Amino acid sequence: MCLAVVALNAHPRFRLVVAANRDEFHGRSADAARWWPEGFLGGRDRVGGGTWFGITRHGRWSLVTNFREGIPRDPRAPSRGALVTQALGTVESPLAHCARVSVDGQRFHGFNLLVGDGATAAYASNRSSGGVALDDGIVGLSNHLLDTPWPKVLRSKARLREALDGDGDLFAAAFAVLADRDRAPDSALPSTGVSAQWERVLSPPFIVTDEYGTRCSTVLTIDRDGGARFVERRFDSSGRLTGESDEAFTLA
Repeated sequence: MCLAVVALNAHPRFRLVVAANRDEFHGRSADAARWWPEGFLGGRDRVGGGTWFGITRHGRWSLVTNFREGIPRDPRAPSRGALVTQALGTVESPLAHCARVSVDGQRFHGFNLLVGDGATAAYASNRSSGGVALDDGIVGLSNHLLDTPWPKVLRSKARLREALDGDGDLFAAAFAVLADRDRAPDSALPSTGVSAQWERVLSPPFIVTDEYGTRCSTVLTIDRDGGARFVERRFDSSGRLTGESDEAFTLA
């Protein structure tokens, strides 16, 4: 993922709401979200074999974002999608797993990892130290550390808060948050090691270019009765909807 907004115990009906966009090169092959033989629900990166966002039938969920540094890739580094499948497959608590990953993750390119079990969640990055338990409320994550106040993060958190406080269709409202294509003003752009033009291109929640952009938007909810719903919408290089996966299930 390249943008994720997480609401933990911030709604009377839903104990968890996650709205997230995956930004990637359009030429990188991936499978649509479906149930894996391993018991994970999520898309699959055909290049690295992992996933960017997934959940199990027990409510264990995880997602990863890249840490933007503007440095060349090391072809020997493992795929960061493996961090998500590892998190989904372990029985460690989210915080214990994140604490371990923050120590063991130096062989990867820069990453941010979120891991949750429906009731609790934690964060880790190999560009910071230790695991961090998430408090109840709303947090935002893009391609820097948790809650770094980039314009897309601030705007998406505020709009998800409005959606949670409203009485309309939460899924429609969450997808509207993710569909925001308005670029930030130059005065608010971060400096992350890429050109000023790329900072502009990458500044909205939903990115559209011929080569790189938002490939899918995903909304996950878990209600207080244990009902889960995972909806992935996929887009082409023009930002047009090309498909949707919608899975509802009760936590085991």
